[in-house]
Amino acid sequence: MAPGSWEAVTVERAGEIVARLPFVVRGPRRMRVLTQPRATPFLGPWVARRPDAKYAKALGDQMELQAELESKLPASVMFRQSFSPTMTNALPFVWAGYRAEVAYTYRLEDLSSEQALWDGLGANIRGYVRKARKQLVVHDDLGLDRFYGVWHDTLTRQGRPAPSRERLERIEAACGPRNARAVLYACDSSDRIHAVAYVVWDGEVAYYLFSGSRPELRSSGAASLLVWEAIRRAGQVARVFDFEGSMLAPVERFFRDFGGRQTPYLQVSRTSPVATGMVGLRDVARRGMAALRR
Repeated sequence: MAPGSWEAVTVERAGEIVARLPFVVRGPRRMRVLTQPRATPFLGPWVARRPDAKYAKALGDQMELQAELESKLPASVMFRQSFSPTMTNALPFVWAGYRAEVAYTYRLEDLSSEQALWDGLGANIRGYVRKARKQLVVHDDLGLDRFYGVWHDTLTRQGRPAPSRERLERIEAACGPRNARAVLYACDSSDRIHAVAYVVWDGEVAYYLFSGSRPELRSSGAASLLVWEAIRRAGQVARVFDFEGSMLAPVERFFRDFGGRQTPYLQVSRTSPVATGMVGLRDVARRGMAALRR
């Protein structure tokens, strides 16, 4: 996701790596920003677990390792990463001057029973899925061109930047040969694509990474059908299904109805005074350009 632009700091004990923090480097040396790759839901530190240790000892070790990772980070004007929901501690970063803000995703923590997952859906979602099944078929072999077309149109219609085709191809090149993704299309009998979804997994968690739909065909229930199909398939390869963020109100309501548990995660950041000033100037300039266009 970040070829040639990522690095990592590590901590070793007795010749073994016990903690690691990867990051993406952006900008010139004097204005270096440390962050995470685009289209990557979570990053943050990994710390080896001590299942045999008492809680206080294990937490103390984690604190020590996080502090050592932070101390090894290169100088930068900004750091920003979303830590995995499994890493609920960021105190060593806060003590070092970082901010830790809470954001939310939704997760299905047990995919072992399809019937239990179906029963956990809201009545409205079950209705949409049943309706969609009567008129749509889910395919997974229609190629990236057709997926990208729907995804691209969805984001640009929402006023968001057009997605990178190159980034999508890199994900596909990494995940496709490893059977670590599903590319889903909901199509009608006229071969019209109503909605698309791209799901990736790592053996532990499946992530609902990208999606898109045709607004003129939205009433078919295709979006609900594809989320349900993604959950079903994830149950064969992962333990957890992550809806990958739910901070926008309409998105949160939609994901909540699939029975997932609201799950907090930490957005950890630090910005130097110089960078803060530059961001402020940038925002003023953007507002001025917007006013001129009006």
